Amino acid sequence: MRNPIADEPGPGQESVWDYPRPPLLEPVTERLRVVLDGAVIADTTRGHRVLETSHPPVYYFPPEDILPGAVEPVPGSSFCEWKGVAVYFDVVGSAQRVGRGAWTYRSPTPGFRAIAGHVAFYAGPMDGCFVDEERVIPQPGGFYGGWITSRVVGPFKGQLGRLSSGG
Repeated sequence: MRNPIADEPGPGQESVWDYPRPPLLEPVTERLRVVLDGAVIADTTRGHRVLETSHPPVYYFPPEDILPGAVEPVPGSSFCEWKGVAVYFDVVGSAQRVGRGAWTYRSPTPGFRAIAGHVAFYAGPMDGCFVDEERVIPQPGGFYGGWITSRVVGPFKGQLGRLSSGG
């Protein structure tokens, strides 16, 4: 039974409240793109998405589908109970640098080995992030990296007034 706070999905939509915990990793064939300073810096049809209860999908790009020089490692890390240690990148465009705008798991836990070295981008500070031709909305909350499309309904973790911590 779906969580009673969950929005009801319409035809062709998914509820983030139907996503599993622990999260699920799955390959995607949709075209994923990231644009910064008017240029496409990441473009793939070989991505993966992580689906976790209450979160919109987080999309991961193979490193070879990212423009050389567009991500530069920076100090610092964080820990995910499901995927392991994340390390961060500045995202570099022609006119700006987005501090800690992307991350990767170099040695993720066994269930997430398929995304080792793949890069996820925060949508908010980019000019645009796209799933196929749809521009995504960044997951609320600043820390979270989910990409919201018309395909998913919430409420989403990080939305003030709709969802408390947890989930």
